[in-house]
Amino acid sequence: MTAQPIVPLRADGPTQAYVSVARSHVGRVRLINEDRVLDCPTASLWAVADGMGGHSGGDLAAQAVVDRLRGLALSGRTLALTDILVALSQANADICRRNRAAASDAGTTVVAATILDGQIQIAWAGDSRAYRLRDGRLDLLTRDHSVVQELVDAGLITPAQAERHPSANVITRALGIGDRLDCETMTADWRPGDRLLLCSDGLSRSMAADDRHHGTDTDIADALMAAALDRDGSDNVSLVLVG
Repeated sequence: MTAQPIVPLRADGPTQAYVSVARSHVGRVRLINEDRVLDCPTASLWAVADGMGGHSGGDLAAQAVVDRLRGLALSGRTLALTDILVALSQANADICRRNRAAASDAGTTVVAATILDGQIQIAWAGDSRAYRLRDGRLDLLTRDHSVVQELVDAGLITPAQAERHPSANVITRALGIGDRLDCETMTADWRPGDRLLLCSDGLSRSMAADDRHHGTDTDIADALMAAALDRDGSDNVSLVLVG
C-alpha cells in the first residue's frame, strides 16, 4: 500500500497533511489473517484490529470494527475521540449479534487513533498497541489489557518474564466478549517530525528496546515488518505508520 497524502474532504473537515503507510501479513505459521487495518489519512483516522476465534470468525469480528470506523471516516467531518468510541460501540454490538446468531465466541482487540489540534487521541482494547516514534525511538503510549500486564503492574513478574509467561496471549478486554464496550482512552502530544505507529501484537512482541528507526515511512514500515517475520512470525503481523 502506498503512502497517501491527505486531501481535505470538506471545508470543515481535516486539513493537516498526514501521510500513512499500512502493512498486514499472515505470518509464517497461521493460515488465516485475522488482522484488519484501517488507513484513512484523509479523515485523520487509523486503526488496527486483531481478531480472535480462528474459523469461528475472528477475521469477521476485526472486519466489523474496520467497517464501522470506515463509515465514520467517510462522514467528512472533523473527528474526535467520542466519535471513535461511538463507532467502536456499534462494532461491539455488531460482533455480539453475530456471535449469538452463529453460536460463536469471536472477538477482536483494537487500537484506533486520530490526530487533532496537536494531540494524538487513542482508544484501545486488548493488546494491540500505539507507539510514538520520536528521534528514532519508539515510545509505548498504550498499556496492554492482559493477564501478564496485570501481573507486571502488581510487581509479581518482570516485563522480561512477561514475554515468556504461559499466559502471555491472554487478554482481559476485547470487542465482542460483552454487550458493553470496554475501551481505554488517552491523549499524547504530537510534534512536527513525530510518527504514530499502531500495530497488532504480532509486531510488538518482536520489537527490541534498543531498536532505532530512521528513514521514510515506507522504509520504516518495511523494516518493522521484516524484523517481525524474521524474529518471530508465529502470528499475523499488521501495522499503520502515520507521519
